[in-house]
Amino acid sequence: MGNWLVGGSSGLPSVPADKLEEFIQANLKPNEECLKLIDQDVDAISVFLRSRDIPVMRVAKGGSYGRETVLRGCSDGTLVLFVDQFHTFKEQKENQNELLNLIEQHLKTHEKYNKPANLGGILLSTQGQEIHLQLLPAFDPLCCGEIPRSRVYRDLKRSMDQVEAVPGEFAVCFTTLQQQFFKKYPRRVKDLILLVKHWYHECQKKRKSSLSLQFLYALELLTVYAWEQSCPAKDFDIAEGAKTVLGLITQSSQLCVYWIDNYNLEDETVRNTLLCQLRSQRPVILDPTDPTNNVGKDDGSWQMLTEAAQAWLDSPSLKNVLPAPRWNVLPTSLFITPSHLLDTFIKDFLQPNKDFLEQIKGAVDIICKFLKENCFQDQSTKVQKTVKGGSTAKGTALKSGSDADIVVFLSSMKSYGSQQNQCSKFVQEIQKQLEDFQKNQKLEVKFEISKWEFPRVLSFTLKSRSLNESVDFDVLPAYDALGQLRSGHTPRPEAYKELIAWYRSSDLRGGEFSPCFTELQRNFIEPRPTKLKSLIRLIKHWYKQCERKKKSKASLPPKYALELLTVYAWEQGSGMDKFDTAEGFRTVLDLVIKYQEVCIFWTVNYNFEDELMRSFLLTQIRKKRPVILDPADPTGNVGGGDRWCWHLLAEEAKEWLSSLCFELPKKSDSDLERRIQPWKVPVVQTPGSCGAQMYVPPLWVECS
Repeated sequence: MGNWLVGGSSGLPSVPADKLEEFIQANLKPNEECLKLIDQDVDAISVFLRSRDIPVMRVAKGGSYGRETVLRGCSDGTLVLFVDQFHTFKEQKENQNELLNLIEQHLKTHEKYNKPANLGGILLSTQGQEIHLQLLPAFDPLCCGEIPRSRVYRDLKRSMDQVEAVPGEFAVCFTTLQQQFFKKYPRRVKDLILLVKHWYHECQKKRKSSLSLQFLYALELLTVYAWEQSCPAKDFDIAEGAKTVLGLITQSSQLCVYWIDNYNLEDETVRNTLLCQLRSQRPVILDPTDPTNNVGKDDGSWQMLTEAAQAWLDSPSLKNVLPAPRWNVLPTSLFITPSHLLDTFIKDFLQPNKDFLEQIKGAVDIICKFLKENCFQDQSTKVQKTVKGGSTAKGTALKSGSDADIVVFLSSMKSYGSQQNQCSKFVQEIQKQLEDFQKNQKLEVKFEISKWEFPRVLSFTLKSRSLNESVDFDVLPAYDALGQLRSGHTPRPEAYKELIAWYRSSDLRGGEFSPCFTELQRNFIEPRPTKLKSLIRLIKHWYKQCERKKKSKASLPPKYALELLTVYAWEQGSGMDKFDTAEGFRTVLDLVIKYQEVCIFWTVNYNFEDELMRSFLLTQIRKKRPVILDPADPTGNVGGGDRWCWHLLAEEAKEWLSSLCFELPKKSDSDLERRIQPWKVPVVQTPGSCGAQMYVPPLWVECS
């Protein structure tokens, strides 16, 4: 057992990553029985004060004690006494000290009274656990703890201006909300908070500086933010969480963290207060219960913590561990990024760097080599070719969250029918071979169990010491319908004739054979201007934010649909290599909002000239909106009609119209707020708009 496990002095960087949880349980988590005894003392003090004619309406527990983030040994707490003689924030400021003196006079007669030297409040202790409990009489603006209305925060801002209060001076009035905010998070998140707080204690000891309770609160909120944004399960890897929080600390100059659980942008006064905070100098970590309280404001500690965080990240215990990657969490939100900084946001947070691209290439090479050399060695089936698809092949991958698609074209798949009938068999064979392969390699492969009885794709996560983080793979066996594609030529017509015939004769969903056309999907996006691909990254990031907020099990449209919608918006609205990113973003959201009208398609690989294709396409574009046809596969309507919950995405898009992304800077103080406008883009495309001059049956007119 290492000395770190028994409270040794080596410090956290010496604790092995896989032992961090054990360290928390052994050194940081307080004894439950001790906390129960302290709870009894706190309740007794509350009853005692009420019996002394102090007009206490209710009591709230705050600080680490109230948030259930108490460290073993000595920790902080607050006992907020909401009194009925304070009717406004102003009265609290004017009379709080007088009432506090009265309370302390009464407390001197209480058996548990033990005042810490040079500090207010009382010190409660039992069996090695101490809590320094501050007592604060306060005004109750919440009417017995109800969720605050905008009026409460309007009154707060007005009162602060009247009495010239410092930001956060009345945060104590919202202690109940703070307690409720932390109560909803799993115990494991609070254990991670204990680890981060202990690390801060260690840093301050080395620096020989006193602890800042506000800074401790800021670190607690940053830890919550890291977990919340990553959207992991309740049972997560502590080392991954620690690395993520440390990574955010190293980006403190870009940190802007906030919540809208209790206040939002709807009320003008609250909106102005919130926006003023969000535009202020970084780091910003807003108290989720008080929009005036930036608990992350730099007091000179951030530089020291940034260096200490980087040192821990570079320590062998975290740097050389497998897997324990960081979660994909950005230090700031897209929602509050001004329109003129969107390109910078993409470059800083979404654009893959050289290391990322090399990592993906390395991972793909590992799998492709395995597929060609290790699969089907003793069988008649051969791998004809492998094709890289998905966002990495198109050049639209996001910076983090590595993913790669590989389509394997097999010699024994000679038709769409054989792909449908044999695909599951080959998926199982590839998995079996990969399981055997990894036993003799320095690889770790984690398979995702398919919900389908006969899976047609093998999904797995590849981890290797040669890779900085894990890479998610989808391997799809497919029929080589296209054959040898020649540059600048359309696919052989027979490929689509066979596809349509098979589609019409079966009950399969459209797009079932889209892996066969991966090269065409890649070629449709890959040659596009760099800035358009950057806009696609921005839309995909926005989509992920919407996905994270989704609480129901309803399915959102596929990301590919948003990708195609973005290409269409650019083609119809700009078409230039250089354009305003905010305008493009705004246009895509506008199309999402109008999803019930959308009907778009392309004729780069198929068109209306052939009678069979013409008839099929007209049938496709008459379907329930939205209709977004895959330019590589005419059976693939990724708009899906009512197959997916476009309305949820549309609701999010409407909310985002009020974001800073679409706000133009004011030219003067008297200037009204100006908003970015979308490009003028038709939501309905017709065969005529694609240059196919032909008679369109009345049914098309009715549908459009």
